[in-house]
Amino acid sequence: MPRINKSIISIPLSLLIREALRALSRNKLRSALSAIGITIGIGAVVCVVAIGTAGSKRAQEQLHNLGDNLVWVEAGSRNVNGVRSGTLGMNTLTVEDAEAILSEVPMIKSVSPNVDGHVLIACGKNNWTTHYRGVTPEFLEIRRWHVAEGDQFTHEDVKHVANVVMLGRTVREQLFGDEVAVGRTVRINQQLYRVVGVLAPKGQSATGQDQDDYILMPYTTVLKRLRGKGFTWLDDIMCSAVSLEAVAPASDRIRSLMRDRHHLRPGEEDDVNIRKPEEMIKAQIASSRTLSLFLVSVASISLLVGGIGIMNVMLVSVTERTREIGLRMAVGAKARAIQIQFLGEAVILSAFGSILGVVLGVAGSYTVGYTLGWPMSIPPEALIVAPLFAVLVGVFFGFYPAWRAARLEPITALRHE
Repeated sequence: MPRINKSIISIPLSLLIREALRALSRNKLRSALSAIGITIGIGAVVCVVAIGTAGSKRAQEQLHNLGDNLVWVEAGSRNVNGVRSGTLGMNTLTVEDAEAILSEVPMIKSVSPNVDGHVLIACGKNNWTTHYRGVTPEFLEIRRWHVAEGDQFTHEDVKHVANVVMLGRTVREQLFGDEVAVGRTVRINQQLYRVVGVLAPKGQSATGQDQDDYILMPYTTVLKRLRGKGFTWLDDIMCSAVSLEAVAPASDRIRSLMRDRHHLRPGEEDDVNIRKPEEMIKAQIASSRTLSLFLVSVASISLLVGGIGIMNVMLVSVTERTREIGLRMAVGAKARAIQIQFLGEAVILSAFGSILGVVLGVAGSYTVGYTLGWPMSIPPEALIVAPLFAVLVGVFFGFYPAWRAARLEPITALRHE
């Protein structure tokens, strides 16, 4: 027969905790197994919230790096005589179109013509095949691309078709390694170009493309020196809207303007594609949040399962300790004291499982973050709300066993074998 402590009548907190721990320690394995459900539930919730937050932050970074309210006007995809033409098959997008967009679409604050392709760039014995873009200085502002070394080329360089180039980080490392690149001379299509700057690294895009494997040049230089005679059209026009809310109306206005300038009749398909990458990233962020909410809901089921396990353990405990309950009541313990005692045991069991669950969730989050290469941070609210919810689960599922214990008749309890 366990030792009876009459002071349980007054129920000091320290005594309540000590008595609860003593009662739970009688069946250590059973208590530990009943807490596993809470541990798994809390660990899953913390892990899912942390991963969802990290994924959302990564998407926000990609959204920021994508551009300044980017509207991307791309030539191509017009159906001509049953044949669909891509960007290289269309020659209707011109520099005059870019100037018209800037002057006639008030929702657009800056534009940059764009001509792109692949080229072999070399310096000494080192060479690298990379993607080039022929643009204007506004391109860096539109795409939120900063200069890490040197400076960007100027409008004078564009005007005078200067042989200047800016290197992405990947191209710089392939050609120069740790050496200084700014001021050096490189060969592109057997022509010499001066490196005026190196772009700050951007890393991979949402599709896994290396955004640093690029070189930037004046678009006039690309048209006249790389593309050659007869090439006067653009592949794209990069635009920056005045705000995120202006992206959609600006896109509609640009589409209407291009149809008018390119003399397309009603019913004819557009000869340009207008892309709004920021809206796609925003949709991904919204989908990520919805998925995270769903996973948190699924993980919360483990908490309910753990709560049912706690209720089962407490009901068994009430049955095993019926005589003890009768003795407590016989020496003056009130029903409320008995109820609080068993309720305290359920809460402590739940709290113990929640602490282990937080540790498990934090460890799992950082493990997943390390595997995916994501910077991981645990939201403080997840570390606070999840254990509190676990305690509420303990109170909810521990109430009935505690109430049942408090309702026992002392004489009947003392006769229990």
